[in-house]
Amino acid sequence: NEPHEGLRKNESQWPIHQINWQKSRYIYDMYYTFKKISKEVYDYCITNKIADAALIAKWKRPGYERLCSTYVVNPRNYKFGTVSICRVPKQFLTPGTEIEDPTTGCRGCASGSGENIFGSKYGQYLAAIQIARENRQAMKLAKEEAEKDDDEDEDNNESGDEEKEPDGESTYKGPVGAADGSSG
Repeated sequence: NEPHEGLRKNESQWPIHQINWQKSRYIYDMYYTFKKISKEVYDYCITNKIADAALIAKWKRPGYERLCSTYVVNPRNYKFGTVSICRVPKQFLTPGTEIEDPTTGCRGCASGSGENIFGSKYGQYLAAIQIARENRQAMKLAKEEAEKDDDEDEDNNESGDEEKEPDGESTYKGPVGAADGSSG
């Protein structure tokens, strides 16, 4: 429980919108972007309302790939029948304009750069972070396995001085020449 003293009434509800976004984005990315979960798991999450189906449906449409909440695109929620300021692309705003939706805390979810739309821990793309960690772990294991194989190859080469007799027993013949290159 984060303290809410000193926050505006709407600010205390920002984590609700942001956690909903993060949860839905994780499921969306794992299914559509990275194909790491099955259709059955995805459908289970949608039918049991673990993920926001309306928000995911919006993300599939061009221009809504980074949408923070379905609340911000509903014209009934804003004066003059418009949408939230967070939906305005930054290039159309005057320089230095600070964007922050009063309801969700979004700092700009119009399509564009892939920066954190909430400016907090809730705006991270957790699926991408998890996939990067898994890839890094797989590379680390592959590197360790390659080093282990190299060590085994070196061990086999060191014991390669032995020659096997036809009956299968090995006899050590020793070094071929002296270190100075002479034969004895």
